[in-house]
Amino acid sequence: MVDMPSLLKTQADKHWSRFEDRAAGLIAGLSEQRCSQLRTLFACSDFAADSLCQQPELALELDDEQDLHNASRSGRYQPELANLLAEVNDEPGLQRTLRRFRRRELLLIAWREMLLGAEVEESFEHISALADALIVAAYRWWYRRQCAELGTPTDAEGNAVPLLILGMGKLGGRELNFSSDIDLIFTFPHNGVTRGGRRELSNQQFFIRLGQKLVNALHQTTVDGQVYRVDMRLRPFGESGPLAVSFAAMEDYYQHHGRTWERYAMVKARILNDEGEYTAELRAMLKPFVFRRYIDFGVIDSLRQMKAMIAAEVRRKGLQDNIKLGAGGIREVEFIAQVFQLIRGGREPALQVRHLPHALSAACESGALTVEESELLHQSYRLLRRVENFLQAFADQQTQTLPQDDLNRCRLAWLMGHASWEACYQELRQAMAAVHRQFEGLIGDSTEAEEEGVAQIWFDLWQTDWEEQELIPVLQEQGMAEDKATRLARALNTFKEECPRRAMGPQGRQALEKLMPVLLDKVSQSDTPGILFSRLQKLLLQIVTRTAYLQLLVENAGALTQLIRLCEASSLVSEQLARYPILLDELLVPQALYNPMPLDAYRGELRQFLLRVPEEDVEQQMEALRQFKQIHLLRIAAADIAGALPLMKVSDHLTWLAEAIVEEVVNQPGPR
Repeated sequence: MVDMPSLLKTQADKHWSRFEDRAAGLIAGLSEQRCSQLRTLFACSDFAADSLCQQPELALELDDEQDLHNASRSGRYQPELANLLAEVNDEPGLQRTLRRFRRRELLLIAWREMLLGAEVEESFEHISALADALIVAAYRWWYRRQCAELGTPTDAEGNAVPLLILGMGKLGGRELNFSSDIDLIFTFPHNGVTRGGRRELSNQQFFIRLGQKLVNALHQTTVDGQVYRVDMRLRPFGESGPLAVSFAAMEDYYQHHGRTWERYAMVKARILNDEGEYTAELRAMLKPFVFRRYIDFGVIDSLRQMKAMIAAEVRRKGLQDNIKLGAGGIREVEFIAQVFQLIRGGREPALQVRHLPHALSAACESGALTVEESELLHQSYRLLRRVENFLQAFADQQTQTLPQDDLNRCRLAWLMGHASWEACYQELRQAMAAVHRQFEGLIGDSTEAEEEGVAQIWFDLWQTDWEEQELIPVLQEQGMAEDKATRLARALNTFKEECPRRAMGPQGRQALEKLMPVLLDKVSQSDTPGILFSRLQKLLLQIVTRTAYLQLLVENAGALTQLIRLCEASSLVSEQLARYPILLDELLVPQALYNPMPLDAYRGELRQFLLRVPEEDVEQQMEALRQFKQIHLLRIAAADIAGALPLMKVSDHLTWLAEAIVEEVVNQPGPR
């Protein structure tokens, strides 16, 4: 390694002075070599310096041995935590124990990676094992306590029922970062009730309370810091779903509502707490959802859309120096590997792995990647993850953005073995450019915008989650005034929030993905885009669960044009279409839509319309009368909007329509 730069020596001196103030007696007993090592560590990590200033005794636990790998360290996390928590009887004690244990072990991980040259794979393994231990220990502590207070959740035979915790993302793949969020899903085997408590609770109520306690134990910030930021949004139905669901409810959700991105997320899902037969049952239940029995070419369109979303976010946020989310970053390596896992994993068990390097190797062995491609992706991933770990170890902050300040640039370059920041940056840019070339060539083009003749911005707007304040300036760039952009941004985000609450099937979601960029493009050309979209969204929310109507609008550009024209001109028409989506069929024939029949033809047309309905079926007869009225009201309104009917003629048509309906009702035969 190159000599330490003066900037880092100055930082080391500053932290060493703090450490001397707090640990003067302890320092006297440290060797000169250990003091030199500590100063080097302080130069590289504010987190390490702060940790040792808070708990100077931790300096005695740092070890110079190179063989502290695998079970010799990670294997002791769970039993040691169990022993520590056996003496803890209150919630503050639990929180304090978890946080101090995490700090001590992360300090040792940083020490080994920054000072002893430990490989990044070792850090992955130990950080992930540490997270498993902390999560499971907190769960078991709260489970025992809650059973004592509320009774034990049981199945029909009276057997105790556990909570199973799914670790997602990098936690599931045993690739956790130094300062990662953790994504969890909670599930339990059987519905039932608690036994032994003061009053009976359903198992779900018990586990929702337990889940809340567990999240709080990990997520809450105390004087000792935080264990992990916990994200529960990957659970069935996301934030609107219950915090814990039964196996049966989870299976039903993934069978009927599971989307490609959820399959993608489930590739890395891992059960953190071994609960014997329940663990095996849950694995067997989830496997068919993630890995289809045959080569799954049907998923390619959805993966292409996910790829477009990734590219759109890079464009939107200008993520050039983000080693995770930027072009060629960690997320793109993950996407390449998981695409092959989803498409081929059902037929090729070797691809059914969670750890990304193993997935790349399996993709190479299956022929999906060449040896050169697999090696390039693996080495680039390894480089980027090492940089990510260093960035987060500087201050125990979750970041993937390359530093802009001189100190952290100097730290990173020195740790990576470079004499200058420019050399370090060039190495990273080359690695990311190579990854991005492979990402770009994967599963075709990243967008269908050129085929559709729709500007890329409308795909980006629909496919990515934009905050309202981010959306407004982007819409203004498309030529909208600020007030109009604000109204459209608000309406669009309201629609996006509401859509997931509707039970759409896969075909409906695909149709909506195709429709929305085109619709937004057309709406943007209106003088009142926000008002127009607000009207349209009422109709869209009525038809998102009815695939045929979505496909009608996707496949008939003329019908979509007529819909937008009518809704822009009249709120009354838009409300009628929202109430009676069957009227969308009328948009297919503009000639009939804008040309009402002659006044004296209403009676005859109504009789012909009613001949389709059995005369004795009064209910269907009444429904047919309502449909006839709505169809012809729409035609009259459309003709009025188009200027094909003067005002007096509009009134005449409404009158003749009403008279025809009244006459038919009067002449209906009574019940026999």
